[in-house]
Amino acid sequence: MGIFLRARLGTRLMACSAALLTVAAGLGIRSAASGVVAKYAGDALYTLLVLALVVLVAPRVRPAVAAWVALGFSWAVELFQLTGVPAELSARSTLARLVLGTTFNVPDLFWYATGAAVGWAVHRAVGARRGGRQSFGTTG
Repeated sequence: MGIFLRARLGTRLMACSAALLTVAAGLGIRSAASGVVAKYAGDALYTLLVLALVVLVAPRVRPAVAAWVALGFSWAVELFQLTGVPAELSARSTLARLVLGTTFNVPDLFWYATGAAVGWAVHRAVGARRGGRQSFGTTG
């Protein structure tokens, strides 16, 4: 197995682990906190999860690109809530409620950006620790 293939597999393993830890953190916060703390932590974690999934699918992605893709996706979902379609789908499906939410909330946009910034910083730091190898390691 070549060094680049091993690096990509390692990156995917780290991204998968990050995704699982993010889901666990979200569930933990939901069980331990309520109200705005749980809601806004969930928003930031949502974007972190999307970022981890981006890296899982594209392990060579640069940290800044992964963060912008995750933020763009999160903002798009939030803006989609203005149409009312997510609320209708969420009334019929728990999965739709988890992925799409139900109602637009302006502060959510800030917390998604916070999650993207944290994800970018972690992605970049992990890459620096790994010697700048491939994805979880390119700067930017």
